[in-house]
Amino acid sequence: MVALLRYRRIPYAVSWAVPSEFCDANGIEKPNPIFEPTFLFNENGKIEARCDSTPLIRRLEEEYAGRSVLPPDPVLAFIDYLIEDFADEWCTKYMFHYRWAHQADAQNAAQLIPLGLNVTLAQDTLEARKEWVVTRQVGRLHVVGSNETTTPTIDASFRRFLIAMERRLSDQPFMLGSRPGAGDFALYGQLNQLVGYDPTSRAIAHDVSPRTVAWVDLMRDQGGLEPSDEDWIDLDDQSENLRSLLGEIGRVYAPAQLANAHAVQAGEQDWEAKIDGATWAQRSFPYQAKCLRWTNEKYAALNDGDRDRVDAAIQGSGIKAMLFPKRGALVTA
Repeated sequence: MVALLRYRRIPYAVSWAVPSEFCDANGIEKPNPIFEPTFLFNENGKIEARCDSTPLIRRLEEEYAGRSVLPPDPVLAFIDYLIEDFADEWCTKYMFHYRWAHQADAQNAAQLIPLGLNVTLAQDTLEARKEWVVTRQVGRLHVVGSNETTTPTIDASFRRFLIAMERRLSDQPFMLGSRPGAGDFALYGQLNQLVGYDPTSRAIAHDVSPRTVAWVDLMRDQGGLEPSDEDWIDLDDQSENLRSLLGEIGRVYAPAQLANAHAVQAGEQDWEAKIDGATWAQRSFPYQAKCLRWTNEKYAALNDGDRDRVDAAIQGSGIKAMLFPKRGALVTA
């Protein structure tokens, strides 16, 4: 989100603090749930806290003109939304898995996270916080589906994703043209950690996709870019390399979204499915079921011609399995 603010040239200030503690200390009503980043907006003299990058990006679009990250073409905008949602909800699995499933990565993160909030921590306090962070985060691996059974699937998907990024970046500097979309910033949010923070995933990225490593550095600050509407490349003119990225979305994210939505509708706390030919099991997430509903609402809002163009772009990717053309259609098996 900070990279997006830089690109859009929106003035901002960062306070490095635990969001819940900051809100409590300043008498600000907390969002539910509250997580990082928490944005503070001044609404007629009242400070309100908001989370969740997807609605935050759209709120910023409404409040600040120019340098939009949302393509004006509804078809291209839908593809951008698919990429953004994949980054937010599936690429998070890569990040969480590599950070906490490997001891060296877990120790690295457990030390740097407390220091990132207070670099002057006393050593004994740092050691205590390291232990707390490791215990808490490693204990939550099951929440995102990271375990011995799913590790090969996560690793294979991450490597295919990096290959898809390598191919995409060999054509153009951003996913949908010569200017970044919301999907680019969502991908950057995960890759910034995977490439620059965690040792295991960093080594894989350097080996598999040097273009992605370089792209992450470039994405930190695109404030100097001067975009034009011509920098969006029409979906019909996109290279075949876009299909590699869409193919990974359909291969792993689509079946996960469907299985999760079925479980949420049935009131089941856990779900199990075949993803990429292997068994995947994890907790059900109502929020991700909402993500699927929101994706379908955007798909249903397209006119018939635009929907046909989207269908042609995603043909053979596996994405169509999670899209339902009738507005409000329930997700069923």
